[in-house]
Amino acid sequence: MYVGSEFIKTSHYRTSKTGKVHAYLRRKTVIVFRCDSCQEVFRREKGKIDPKRLNNNFYHVCSNCDAKRFAQEKGVEARRIWDMPVSSLKTIGSYD
Repeated sequence: MYVGSEFIKTSHYRTSKTGKVHAYLRRKTVIVFRCDSCQEVFRREKGKIDPKRLNNNFYHVCSNCDAKRFAQEKGVEARRIWDMPVSSLKTIGSYD
């Protein structure tokens, strides 16, 4: 789940041709997600994420979880819902 974005400021030093040391700041945008598998909060740099995925229309999985296994589980859930007959009295939450 997409939570929001944060900014991280980092300070660096560089030396000019004349030997003088200059300090400068860099601001990095970080996107905050909540894992849809384990509910853990994790962060990714904005430049490494497709801009279309910065919403809740997609599932987001952290690096600790197995994304392929999570996708297979979601596929099974969707198949159970779509294979259910219209005239059944079962709710979507009850699969069996």
